[in-house]
Amino acid sequence: MRSDDESGFLARTIPAQDGLKLYVRDYTGDETATRARPPVICLPGLTRNSRDFHQLALLLSQHPTTPYRVITLDARGRGRSERDADKSHYNLAVEAQDVLTICAALGIPQASFIGTSRGGLVLHVLAASRPDILKAVILNDIGPVLEKVGLTDIRDYLNRDRKPADRDDAVNILRENHGSAFTALGDEDWQDMARAIYAFENGKPIADYDPAIAAQMQALDLEAPLPDLWAQFEGFKDIPLMVIRGENSKLLTAATTDEMALRHPGATIKVIAGQGHAPILHLGDIPDAIHSFLSAA
Repeated sequence: MRSDDESGFLARTIPAQDGLKLYVRDYTGDETATRARPPVICLPGLTRNSRDFHQLALLLSQHPTTPYRVITLDARGRGRSERDADKSHYNLAVEAQDVLTICAALGIPQASFIGTSRGGLVLHVLAASRPDILKAVILNDIGPVLEKVGLTDIRDYLNRDRKPADRDDAVNILRENHGSAFTALGDEDWQDMARAIYAFENGKPIADYDPAIAAQMQALDLEAPLPDLWAQFEGFKDIPLMVIRGENSKLLTAATTDEMALRHPGATIKVIAGQGHAPILHLGDIPDAIHSFLSAA
């Protein structure tokens, strides 16, 4: 499906604890219908933003029988949220607190969460510190173990950072960087990805995040041992959990996914053919699988 990226939601600005302004999209749908169940809150990846979830949010909020209120957000320094003058605040603990602040501001005591990549790492932090706020969790191509080869791919992609001249060039760059992992995508899907990733000023694509965020990743020492998050993952044990993995993902391996299923026997595991890190959630049968999981949670 394709729709105007600027309709179907209410745009909100919510101050973080330190006063930084956070941008939120609130897809309320039919409020009488969506009020009957906990909302769904979507957390994007490292340099991504709320637009990643736009089409999924429309599908869930406008579902013909069981609609959900869906809230998507731009983490600090991304999209339309303010850039932080203190670059050290771009960390998981601060971003987890931002999520709690948004929930408090919107009067949400509990929600189902979808976390893509870094958004899923934020959910690991919340599982360890505030599991009571998690009604259900969907981890999109992320888990307690981050593979160095996947992190290297992300770092190298950010290091290349070729500036696109126009929208078509942006699409071509995305195909060059991700085409081998995302064989399932069609022409319109690549156009959608470009609209989600880039902001456009006078028709020219620009990176839609604080460069300091990419700099943190570019400076990461991948020769040093990487800590895992299995201790935090234990916080999900009493929470309905779905794990989505891209078939071609290098960040989340099949072995880690299998271990997650062993440690959380009730988890729903879905592998997405023809996609890498991280799967686009509005394609194919993924929205139906997500809706079924949420309805059963």
